Amino acid sequence: MSDQETVRLFMALLPPPAIQAAAAALQQELSDRFASRAAQKSPPHITLHPPFTWPLAQLPDLTLALTTFAAQQQAVPITLDGFGAFPPRVIYIQVARSPGLLQLQQDLAQWLTATYGIQAQRSAGRRFTPHLTVAFRDLTPANFQLAWLELAERSFAAEFMSTDLTLLRHTGQHWVVQQRAPYQSRSPL
Repeated sequence: MSDQETVRLFMALLPPPAIQAAAAALQQELSDRFASRAAQKSPPHITLHPPFTWPLAQLPDLTLALTTFAAQQQAVPITLDGFGAFPPRVIYIQVARSPGLLQLQQDLAQWLTATYGIQAQRSAGRRFTPHLTVAFRDLTPANFQLAWLELAERSFAAEFMSTDLTLLRHTGQHWVVQQRAPYQSRSPL
């Protein structure tokens, strides 16, 4: 591999295995019933920073720096409650906009910009909406309507403590965990 090669990365929070399994089962149901498979190309997660391109040769530097950044963070309580949507293609499990989660996302974004010049390619004025995607991109508008009619009324509730940041890498086929960087404290202040 040459020094000029790049990888696609993003940063997220991964729920514990039981919640990941429940979300993955829902993704599978939506794949089977509504032909939406794209969400299954990554572990169930809450995106903190969207995908960006990074030089492969500098990946060790980024992972070391992320470990240092994460070690300065405190554990964050996460609450999942019900479903939401970004019509006409995205359905997700709603994540409560807690002060701790919003601060973590803001601190990560500021650190990435200040340290590496990496900025999220979000529309101006669009605020961070934490969510855990269960169907998107390949969900047709017609199937979105059918799936949303069901999921809008369905319940989903879970809580967990986020104790680390996760860096995910694209393999060319799907997203895999590159690194988990633990926080300084596993309990809130």
